[in-house]
Amino acid sequence: MRSRLFVIVCLLALLLTACASPSAAPTATALPPATALPPAPPAVLRLATTTSTADSGLLDAILPVFEKAYQCQVDVVAVGTGQALEIGRQGDADVLLVHSRKGEDQFVAEGHALARFDVMVNDFIIVGPTADPAAIGSLGSAKEAFRAIMTAQAPFASRGDKSGTNTKELSIWASAGITPTAEMTWYNALGQGMGDTLLFAQERQAYTLSDRATFLAMKSKLPGLAILVGGASLADNKDKSLLNPYGVLAVNPQTHPGVNTALADQFVAWILSPATQQLIGAFGVDQFGQPLFYPNVNQ
Repeated sequence: MRSRLFVIVCLLALLLTACASPSAAPTATALPPATALPPAPPAVLRLATTTSTADSGLLDAILPVFEKAYQCQVDVVAVGTGQALEIGRQGDADVLLVHSRKGEDQFVAEGHALARFDVMVNDFIIVGPTADPAAIGSLGSAKEAFRAIMTAQAPFASRGDKSGTNTKELSIWASAGITPTAEMTWYNALGQGMGDTLLFAQERQAYTLSDRATFLAMKSKLPGLAILVGGASLADNKDKSLLNPYGVLAVNPQTHPGVNTALADQFVAWILSPATQQLIGAFGVDQFGQPLFYPNVNQ
């Protein structure tokens, strides 16, 4: 009897277990979608340079090659060479591309850069009104031309901005025994870059000293001006004192710890490389029939 009762109890227990609602299976917790991290910003190279490299279009032609090769961004400040050197002295640039050899050598001597390297060369020219009221077109040197301009008291536009071009201009006046002053009403010190100075000369029909590259790049905006001293190309320039060398200088990290030394050194090596020198030498040939800058490494 007890055995039968035990069997019945077991059967009832099994029946109740089978009829019971199965417990819900645990639900997997949904993970939030993975958030893609934004790409790291490109490294930045701060380049302080002279207005001629920007106004001529050279930087637009060559810098994208560097940026692509080194996955970086080049922030350009184009000012007069004197101001570019001062930016370097403050540690606000990583590398300089400028054209005032005396100022560049002083920059190195002061410890703001460890070395200066030749990059390229172009030349200075004297441009003025096509009518040439001071009759400088037949003269062979800048010194003679400046004397004639002063004698005629013809309008002269000076950059007046302590740039490499302004430094060269003042040295020519000094070689001619002349010191421009504010009392010389024909002499206009503008405190402007090369492009604005040329536009002023066009408007006022004034003479000025220009680098050839900027003048040729802007010639379509300067219908009233012509090259009067310096010839049609660098090879034709009889006054070799008008040669205009450019140098590159990486800012010294020992003096200015915040500079991007690695990228600055890469830029120096890149701009001195044969491939980039070839780019520089080819720039302007298609449009002007001559380079606007000539490679100058190891010369």
